[in-house]
Amino acid sequence: GPNGLEYKMVGIDCSIIMNPKVWEASGHVGGFQDPMQTCRQCKKLHRADQVWDGIKNSEWARSLGEFYQKSPDGLVSGVALKKWAQTKGRKLAPGLALVRNPEVTLSWLSERVEEKGSAIDPIDILRHVATEQLAQTGLVTPCPDCGGDLTEPRQFNLMFESHAGAVRDEGSKVYLRPETAQGIFVNFKNVMDSTRVKIPFGMAQIGKSFRNEITPRNFTFRSREFEQMEIEFFCKPDTSRMWYEFWRDVRLKWYESLGIQSDKLRAREQTDDELAHYSDACTDIEYLFPFSDEPQELEGVAHRGDFDLKAHGKAAKGKEMAFAVVDDATKERYVPHVIEPSAGVDRFMLAVICEAYSYDENRASPEFLKIHPRLAPIKAAVFPLVAKDGMPEIAEPIYRQIKKLYPCQYDAKQSIGKRYARMDEAGTPFCFTIDGQSKEDGTVTVRNRDDASQVRIDTTRCVEYLRDKLGL
Repeated sequence: GPNGLEYKMVGIDCSIIMNPKVWEASGHVGGFQDPMQTCRQCKKLHRADQVWDGIKNSEWARSLGEFYQKSPDGLVSGVALKKWAQTKGRKLAPGLALVRNPEVTLSWLSERVEEKGSAIDPIDILRHVATEQLAQTGLVTPCPDCGGDLTEPRQFNLMFESHAGAVRDEGSKVYLRPETAQGIFVNFKNVMDSTRVKIPFGMAQIGKSFRNEITPRNFTFRSREFEQMEIEFFCKPDTSRMWYEFWRDVRLKWYESLGIQSDKLRAREQTDDELAHYSDACTDIEYLFPFSDEPQELEGVAHRGDFDLKAHGKAAKGKEMAFAVVDDATKERYVPHVIEPSAGVDRFMLAVICEAYSYDENRASPEFLKIHPRLAPIKAAVFPLVAKDGMPEIAEPIYRQIKKLYPCQYDAKQSIGKRYARMDEAGTPFCFTIDGQSKEDGTVTVRNRDDASQVRIDTTRCVEYLRDKLGL
């Protein structure tokens, strides 16, 4: 820890389904909501805060935008717009007002242009072509999918509901956990009593969480079922800032140590207006994915103060100091502050793959994954150069030795170049090849995935070599 301070970490595995009162106390039942909008034409739901990102990336908006990009003054003739509406628009954005009723939409659009006397803002253009009559409806926000008009935002709870027991009523309602943190908080006293840990200490958990995302997207970046890893670190209030800075720095270095070292990774301190009402500080560790114009969150390191333990203490025993601890030196009672590193495993692995993707046109297969060896799903491969001349007899024992310790593959088919290419694409860091020289001097060729370099080592050193390189 900071300044050489020692701390302990306890692993825990909490229930996915907990008493609903846990989620009431944490604020999830009343406050874990997203503003949603429904398209009146295609009936699809969209998160209000992500609608414009969806529109900008939609095929229909890009197609329509090409007209305005080619126009020097930002104005496009009604004839051109009507032609687009009857051809590409009918296929790409059937719900768009310009497509559904081009004459009416173009009529008032031309009046609007005359009123302004200049080019319309690009964002405003999309609102105009989605609106039939300004007097009746005002400018509307178009649907990212079909271009139809969206309803006003309304709140939508993100937790999955279910029922426990034989009777399905309000009394049997339960929720799938939307995060792993609350299971840690409600077990705080239990862990302190049973493990005899003292402040400062942490509780760590990795497991499934569930959120009823309306628009899951971008492969594994946003999904309804995801793997989460969290630490809740409990400390004295007067040391909490120090521990917050410690965990913020440690977590950033963790990503860097596992191969995410480009300028696409950054730590961004949240501004005051971004912070949760109970939070003193929060750092988002972000990565610039290829599907986004802005870095996206991999992990949040939050200074949560004493909000959580006080909230659960009040809900469980009617008093905020229910989970207070006693300072051994001063005998003072206090509710510990919490520092929370909370990360998405799926997002991390997606960032690993994006960072590892490499291209080398000089290779038989130019695309390969430069995954950090500790994360590579296959640690090694063993190849006899040919499936005869005694080479398989040397290769198979080496394969079995490695396989006992690490994920390993054995392959004796096709050319050696194609076998290397297969392993490169899977991110396998090392390949051990047994050839004619192996029979003569008892050595094998070890090929490095990253630079395709090769060295020869004794057949008895294969496991040792791999262990040293993997650092495991």
